[in-house]
Amino acid sequence: MHRGNLAPNEIPAALDPPFAEACCFAAPPILEFDQEGNLLQHWGGPGEGYDWPESNHGVWVDGMDNVWIGGNGGDDSHALKFSHTGEFLLQVGEDGFAEPDSNSMTRYQKVAKVTFDDEANEAYLADGYGNKRVAVVDGTTGELKRFWGAYGNTPSDDDLPRYDLANAPAHGAVSKDKSGTPQFRNPVHCADPTNDGPGNRVQVFTKAGEFVEEIYLMTKTLGAGAVWDIAFSTDPDQTFAYVADGMNEKVHVLRRKPLEYVYSFGSGGRMAGQFYGNHSIAVDSMGNVYTTETYEGKRVQRFKYKGMGNAKGDVGVPRP
Repeated sequence: MHRGNLAPNEIPAALDPPFAEACCFAAPPILEFDQEGNLLQHWGGPGEGYDWPESNHGVWVDGMDNVWIGGNGGDDSHALKFSHTGEFLLQVGEDGFAEPDSNSMTRYQKVAKVTFDDEANEAYLADGYGNKRVAVVDGTTGELKRFWGAYGNTPSDDDLPRYDLANAPAHGAVSKDKSGTPQFRNPVHCADPTNDGPGNRVQVFTKAGEFVEEIYLMTKTLGAGAVWDIAFSTDPDQTFAYVADGMNEKVHVLRRKPLEYVYSFGSGGRMAGQFYGNHSIAVDSMGNVYTTETYEGKRVQRFKYKGMGNAKGDVGVPRP
C-alpha cells in the first residue's frame, strides 16, 4: 500500500524548524505488509532517473512482482514502475503537464489505477483524474498501444452537461444499449473494468476496448460518485466483483456473469466495519477483502472470507 499525504499537524517533528522533539515523522511512501499486518519492507520517494509523483495515488503489483504507482498531483502526468524491492525500472509518460489531453500519445493526466494482462504483457491505466479514458501500454517499454473512452468512444475533454438526477437509472440496473453519458466523467477510477465516478456506473469492455455492458450503482449520488475502485474475487471464474463506494461508505458486491448487483455492506463511521472515505479495495488469494480509506480515514481494514452465504440488499456493518 502507499502512504497518503499528511497534514502539517500530523508530522510536527518533520517541519522546518521542527515543532516537536519526538513525534512525528512520515512513514516511507511504499509499505509492504503480510496478511497479519506485519511490516515486511518499505521504500520510495524521489530518486535519480525518474519523477516521483507530487501526490502518490495507488500502488499495484504485476505478475512479475513489479510495483507500479500513479499520481494525482497537479502536474502528475505519468506512472512509474519499480522492482519489488524498489529499483526504478520504467517511467510511462512525460511528467509536468497539468492540462488534460485524453487523446495524447505521450502523456497521461493523474493516473488513478493500473492493472495488468500479464499474458499479453500489457498494463491498463485508468487515466484518470484529469483525462477521461482507459489507456493500454506495453508492460516493458511503456509504449502506448491503444485507448478509449466511455462505450469505446474516442475520448473527449469537452465539458459534459449536468448529471440528470431526476432521470437517473435505478440502483443495480444493467444496460447494453450505450444510452448513458457518452464520455466518462472524472475521475476514471479503475481499469479492470473501467468505471465512471459521478456517473455511478461500472462499464465492462473487451481487451480491445469494445463495450460489453454497464451496471449503475447508487445513482442518486452526486459529488465524487459511488464507484471508487473495483476488485475481483480470486476463484478461477472471478465470480464476484467488489466495488468501493467512498461517498455512501459501502462495499457493493456484484456477480460478474451475468452482471448483477448482489448486496452491500458497511456504513459511515470510524468503528470496525464502517468507512470514512472508502477509496481502494483488493482481494487476496484466500478471498479476504481489504479496504483503504482516504481523507481523514487513513486506515486499512480486512474482511475475512467466510464462504458463500445468502446475503441480499444492504446488510449493514459486518461486526468482528
